[in-house]
Amino acid sequence: MAQQTVPPKPAADVKAEAVVNHAIEVLGGSGYLNVTTIVSRGFFTAFQAGISQLPARFVDYIVYPDHERTEFTSMGIRAIQTNAGETGWVFDGANKTLSDMKAPQIADFKHSMRTSVENLLHGWWKKDGATLSYVGRREAGVGKRNETVRLTYADGFWVEYEFGAKDCLPAKVIYKRMRKKADSDETEDISEEDRLAKPIRVQGITAPWVVDHYINGVQTSRISYESVVYNQPLPGSLFAKPANIKALK
Repeated sequence: MAQQTVPPKPAADVKAEAVVNHAIEVLGGSGYLNVTTIVSRGFFTAFQAGISQLPARFVDYIVYPDHERTEFTSMGIRAIQTNAGETGWVFDGANKTLSDMKAPQIADFKHSMRTSVENLLHGWWKKDGATLSYVGRREAGVGKRNETVRLTYADGFWVEYEFGAKDCLPAKVIYKRMRKKADSDETEDISEEDRLAKPIRVQGITAPWVVDHYINGVQTSRISYESVVYNQPLPGSLFAKPANIKALK
């Protein structure tokens, strides 16, 4: 019987790994990599046709790698969306409803995890069989350049991450995906981009405190942080779906 050969692993991209390693060191080194929970507060502002709408206050709880609960309050109305791995639930304070997340909502959460800077720098992408490559330097304003690396997944989906060539801080996340057109069964290819700004150091860890999201070059949202706390113990009950609205905390 012919001996079965194991396909060789892709060669490591030394330049891409260097960009990633420099970014990790600048963001906090082992302290950054050892973060297990994040509690943050701030404002989320949606944009319509590039114009900002009324901001909503939020508090966000994260337990790495795949638990997140975000509570929004706007005009006295509270809303909660919670993801825990393959499951999730939503509380709609305006309609007083508590429901399981639908498949598309869970898929959106997984997508956000896949495109996050944390996914790249923590190396979680490796278990999904993605490959890391160096793209090169890009213009990023007058006298400024960004180093760019790309994650490419087996299904063809790719994400590019830009880091300042001088400060090594994360600056942009860029990717494309298909989206269903409004009032149509057709889909369209859209470009999405996160622009990361206002880096602040807390507890020895640096992170952007402003995240602007763009679709096809038009801004659709802004996240502005007011406070961030790392490694605060969070109970598992925080992510469990309550039995009913009265049990909601």
